[in-house]
Amino acid sequence: MKKIYQKWFPPFLMFVMALWFFGKLQTPKDKDFAFTEFGQLPVTANGRIVPMDSLARNSLLEIREKQTLNTEPWKGWNENPKIISASEWLANMMMNPAVCDDWPVIRIDNPDLVSLLKLPDKDAAKKSDGKHYSWNQLQPSLATFDKENERVQKIEAANRTAYENAIAKMHQRLSLYAQLRNAVQPAGAQDWPAELAAYEQMIPAGVAAAQAQQAGKEYDKTVFNSFIGSVQQFQFMASLEPPLILPPNGTVQWRRMGDALLDAPRANGVGIDDGVRAYAKMSGALAANQPEQFNSALRDLRSLFVASQPKALAKARAEVFFNQMEPFYNAMVIYVLAGLLACFSWFNLSETLRRASVWLIGLAFVIHTIGLVYRMVLEGRPPVTNLYSSAIFIGWGAVLLGLILEKFHKNGIGAVVASGIGFITLIIAHHLALEGDTMEMMRAVLDTNFWLATHVVAVTVGYASTFVAGFLALIYVLRGMFTKTLDEATGKSLARMIYGIVCFATLFSFVGTVLGGIWADQSWGRFWGWDPKENGALIIVLWNALILHLRWGGIIRERGLVNCAIFGNVVTAWSWFGVNMLGIGLHSYGFTEAAFKWLVLFVVSQLGFIALGLLPAKLWKSFKIRTA
Repeated sequence: MKKIYQKWFPPFLMFVMALWFFGKLQTPKDKDFAFTEFGQLPVTANGRIVPMDSLARNSLLEIREKQTLNTEPWKGWNENPKIISASEWLANMMMNPAVCDDWPVIRIDNPDLVSLLKLPDKDAAKKSDGKHYSWNQLQPSLATFDKENERVQKIEAANRTAYENAIAKMHQRLSLYAQLRNAVQPAGAQDWPAELAAYEQMIPAGVAAAQAQQAGKEYDKTVFNSFIGSVQQFQFMASLEPPLILPPNGTVQWRRMGDALLDAPRANGVGIDDGVRAYAKMSGALAANQPEQFNSALRDLRSLFVASQPKALAKARAEVFFNQMEPFYNAMVIYVLAGLLACFSWFNLSETLRRASVWLIGLAFVIHTIGLVYRMVLEGRPPVTNLYSSAIFIGWGAVLLGLILEKFHKNGIGAVVASGIGFITLIIAHHLALEGDTMEMMRAVLDTNFWLATHVVAVTVGYASTFVAGFLALIYVLRGMFTKTLDEATGKSLARMIYGIVCFATLFSFVGTVLGGIWADQSWGRFWGWDPKENGALIIVLWNALILHLRWGGIIRERGLVNCAIFGNVVTAWSWFGVNMLGIGLHSYGFTEAAFKWLVLFVVSQLGFIALGLLPAKLWKSFKIRTA
């Protein structure tokens, strides 16, 4: 029985987790309103065609920091709070704001900002969790907020306090909220289908009144004022620059609803087209709680996309499936389980647990790879295009290296490295996604496919390899300092792994840096410009080369190699994230202010591990330590 368990438990556990993953691929079925189908409609936002589902998820991440909405966050998990999908939230935002404005969707963490806006603290009786607030709750204090925001905008980002950063972040969230509220109809519309019909009937008389007024002739002031009032509403809608939701119509390209309504009265306009009418019907049906009429209007709108934008519709559906699959989140969950099993295998010396960990890492790696390739196909780009994708790719490369190490050494160390770095990099990617669309149009500085596939990928592999070496070094210190499992054979094995990975990292970081110089010469007319990002890449090359020379010269041995490899984590983290935070240079894309605190904490933690690594061998718990 024991032999059967040892043989079949690892594949059985992997099979169970695979079923769990495939079970999450089932498309959710709508009970009444076809919000899932609504989420598959393509729109143009952030310079690219995206499905409504992606627009909704990205917007919720920016506003609420989650991809779903809890409309009753003050309730505990056992009180059955109401959770709705991102697509349902966006549909209501665009077409039924009277309901959506009561939902606590806007996240506010800063207590001083909560006090400024006179918002309730955590209190179930007041229906508040102390973090999420509705648009209607904010309305009474918006004038105060606007004055404070005007002051904050005059302060450079680097000089702002935490409170002032919260004000600036709040301004971004409110701006996005206002964009979406005005994407389909004026936010203050009471009965949009009726108001649209009245506007359409008013167009001839309104245009005539406006022309007469400009010519100094008599005109119907009632018609003129009503017409100009509508025009001003539509101008305000367009000025917010919401997503382009109307598909091309003949010679007309993608348009915002506000622009389409403004074009209707013009001589060269296309009038109120079918897309505008379909959205209006959906709006009226949603407000009146008529799912059949909503779904019918949605099918009419979808037929317009089938006729004019079949490729955009297909791409949108593919991206919705990718969103539903959530490959990186699901891979992250499996990496956590695999890492726990690998760590447990060290303490009870269980080969079965080690093998189970490897099987799970293999499954997570496959899911990770599927997600990486799927993203590449959706973007039509190589794997690394921004900080988010670099985190995904660095994690992927580190997991691959960890699996290779485990294949040869079979001691659980490679499994811990693979699962640990895989989890950490995907957590980093998750937090980077809070900044907005992770597949947005690329900056011109990166928009060259060939060099993306060579320089950026090579450098990123160098980053991943350096982190793997550093993570192996952390394992050496932790096992040596706090456990008795770092015997002589294990220590030498770890040292060989670190040395080999540093050699690998040196090669790829050097090749990637040289290729970057060639790219810079062709793109900017100079091979090297001492740009902060270029300097960071060079420092990685020099540090890895220094480690090798110190090792070859006998200046450092095992523990010296370990401490140098740990400091390689600091060097690589600075080159990867730190230089972006300077906000200068041609490579200062992907700036993320929130990462600064975590970068500092990471650097401090690595210096702490180095301090442990420098302690005398007699203080280490392992029963046999060799002199470094």
